[in-house]
Amino acid sequence: MKHKQFIIEVNASEVVERIRVAEASTSGEIRVFISRKEAPDPVAVAQAKFEHLGMCRTRHHNGVLIFVAPRSNTFAIVGDVAVHEICGQGFWEDVRNQMQDHYRGGRYTQGLVMAIDHAGELLAKHFPREKDNPNELPDEIVMD
Repeated sequence: MKHKQFIIEVNASEVVERIRVAEASTSGEIRVFISRKEAPDPVAVAQAKFEHLGMCRTRHHNGVLIFVAPRSNTFAIVGDVAVHEICGQGFWEDVRNQMQDHYRGGRYTQGLVMAIDHAGELLAKHFPREKDNPNELPDEIVMD
């Protein structure tokens, strides 16, 4: 994936709308972070960004961060403790592999949307929407 091409071609409004749709049926929170920097260890960087963004402070510890670093051609998906306990590492690896297929074909928005959809389905199944369901975190894409 090419850094500038990725940032130019990602349809931010489609990604944000998909986050809103996914979060409408869950108490979970989904965020997307696109880094302009290299991330040789994307999982470590994603975990640090997860904490920096306050994602570990959600009410049910059910946040998911999709992290992409196009400059180093790396990405990762991390979930808070409650999510990870339910789905395990295999779920994230499957989603990562599907994202990689999209990215190889230059379908950057589709890769993000697919990951959001999978995370949203998982969250809706295990953390359904509640009567009092505040949007605890912004839906916009974060970039550095």
